[in-house]
Parts: sequence; C-alpha cells; structure tokens
Amino acid sequence: MAEEVKLLGVWRSPFSRRVEIGLKLKGVPYEFIEEEDLFGKKSDLLLKYNPVHKKIPVLLHNGKPIAESVVILEYIDDTWKGGHPILPKHPYDRAMARFWAKFIDDKCAPAIWKANWSKDKEKEEAMEEAHELLKTLESELKGKRFFGGDDIGLVDIVANFIAFWAGLIQEVSGTELLTREKFPVLFKWIDEYVNCSVIKENLPPRDKLTAFFRARFGGDSK
Repeated sequence: MAEEVKLLGVWRSPFSRRVEIGLKLKGVPYEFIEEEDLFGKKSDLLLKYNPVHKKIPVLLHNGKPIAESVVILEYIDDTWKGGHPILPKHPYDRAMARFWAKFIDDKCAPAIWKANWSKDKEKEEAMEEAHELLKTLESELKGKRFFGGDDIGLVDIVANFIAFWAGLIQEVSGTELLTREKFPVLFKWIDEYVNCSVIKENLPPRDKLTAFFRARFGGDSK
C-alpha cells in the first residue's frame, strides 16, 4: 500500500513553506491542500485535523495528523531516514538546533514583525529589540555557511522567514532593519539559502506576496 502524504497549508505562509522544503529535501511526494482563509473562518478540514490550535500547517501521513511546523519537520526527519538530513545526528547538536529554532520562532520573528508594523515610540523600542536579536543570530552564524554547517538543516529552514519574508515586509512597511550593511553575515547566508535550488523552487512568488502585504497591511507604495 502506497503512503499517503498531504499538507494542509497556505501558499504565503513561511510555516507551510518550511514543511514543503522538508518534504522536498527528503524527496517525499505529497498533495498540497490550500486553506483558503488564514485570518477568518477555518475550514472543516483544518478544524478536524488541528482542533487544538486551529492553525496551519498540518501534515497528514496515512490519515494521521501532525501539527506545528517544527514538530512536523522533526517527524519528517524521523520517518523518512533517507535523503537530506534535517537534524544533526549527535544529541548535543540536535539540542542546539532545537534551541536556535525556538529562539527564531519565539524571539526573532515576533520582534521583526513588531518592528515593521508598530508606530512611534513602540516602533523605536521594537527596532532596537529586533536589532539586538538579529545580532545574536548573526554571531551564531559566523564562520559557517549555514546554521547547520555545510548543509541546510532545521535552523536554516525555520529561519526562512528572515531569509525571504522579512526583507519583503520591510520593503512594504518602509522600515530599514535587516540590511546588508548592518548584518553582512546574515546576508551572506540569505544569498546562499535562497539560491539553493530546493529553496528557490519552494518560495512564494515575490510579486504576489508583496501585493498581498500591501493590500492587507498597507505601507509604502513605492
């Protein structure tokens, strides 16, 4: 009996794209099911398979649901042993990968979002916080091609928001936070990451995503 792999997600979501990248790196065929409304009414399918958080992405493997993008990436790595490894083999290195993935999700991504869309004094404080967090991330990356070493790993995939979405969002909002002058190491990593064939093929169309953010949040019209 053939394996059935389905992904419930949204085209513009960095969390959905993480899972797609993980599946592509492993060479796992899957069916993508688009969740129509990320902000409003949830589909019956999403409510059925992720009743706790009611969020995408959800991976369905032979009918069994797995939710939360980082959890799904670990599941993919554990289930399909062949192909590109997502997590390191050594327990310490695996723990460190989980630590930095959590740092990005819990600290960096919310701070970047807030720095772009806040106003006045709140924006200044958010910019300062985001700048310090990105400096910490840059220090972790120094001397390495990817966060995972010579190859793309869990932390790189989780950091896809920084590699692609963050620059586009600041272009729409008119904010200058993540720049090549301030973060040369991160930008070197971004260039390497987004130009990797598997990554490049699984990023959302830039024009379409830009149009979505302009319509949804407004911002600079330049």
